Amino acid sequence: MRGCNNFLADKRRTSHLPCARARRAEYDACLRTREGGLSAVNERGDAYYWRLFATACCFVVFGLGGLALGLVVFPLTRLLPGGELAQRERVRRTLGAVLRWFADFTVFMGVLTYEVSGAQRLGRPGQLVLANHPSLIDVVFLLAFSPSSSCIGKQSLWANPFTRGPVSAAGYVSNDSVEGMIEGASAALTSGQSVIIFPEGTRTAPGRPLQFHRGAAAIAIRAAQVVTPVYIRCSPPTLAKNVPWYRIPERRFHVSLRTGEDIDPEPFRRSAAAPIAGRRLSARLLQLYTAELAASEAAIETANGAAMRTGSGE
Repeated sequence: MRGCNNFLADKRRTSHLPCARARRAEYDACLRTREGGLSAVNERGDAYYWRLFATACCFVVFGLGGLALGLVVFPLTRLLPGGELAQRERVRRTLGAVLRWFADFTVFMGVLTYEVSGAQRLGRPGQLVLANHPSLIDVVFLLAFSPSSSCIGKQSLWANPFTRGPVSAAGYVSNDSVEGMIEGASAALTSGQSVIIFPEGTRTAPGRPLQFHRGAAAIAIRAAQVVTPVYIRCSPPTLAKNVPWYRIPERRFHVSLRTGEDIDPEPFRRSAAAPIAGRRLSARLLQLYTAELAASEAAIETANGAAMRTGSGE
């Protein structure tokens, strides 16, 4: 079986035009793969420099949008009637709609494709939503499809001029201190909000196994009515930890979010004291995510291998 690089190398070695075209067709066939083995032919031909420019544009649009929301839109919404809860709900709904538009804008620009399944099960009262964190854009999709939820974010978001206004107006919870984070998230859950948290605490380091902090499990044991995992895949990997925005992948990347089965924290609460129950729940969650993501990677490899064999005529 020939790899994509071999196809391209063969194309460069030949000067015969029909052969060159045939090799180019074989090379292009290698790129026409996506999650689940479905075809994902990029209408823009996966042009590297266009996608680099489009990625830069998306970052600019995101930053300017954050400034506009924080400095203009959300201050104006305070003039509308209603108390603090109504104001918070308006802000979150507005932010969710803007992020949904932004997600579609990235698709329009040819940067990525995405699919979301089970979003209707997010945003329930007292629900703790846990998600792995493979890329920088994960939170955009989570808040776009669960706009009424609160979210636990890095303290640096409150210091960033582009994000400070939105996260403050939405009443999100900072992870500045572990105890403060647990208290804030528990209060939100008790009041009937849904809370989104990344149990890794930061983006996943490429090539490294998942590592969950115990804060998420501690919040679940203390106050959650239900725990719902969301499994996120980003293929090819991009916007990961320590990866600059301009290091774009060889083709448009695909983001997939799948809502898993609910987990009842009550049996864990009854099984032991809170610290031990939290450790048991954290271990269970890590086991679920490791198995799910390993199965997903295996499925992707199988699908890509089948697509390459089809493209090479084997």
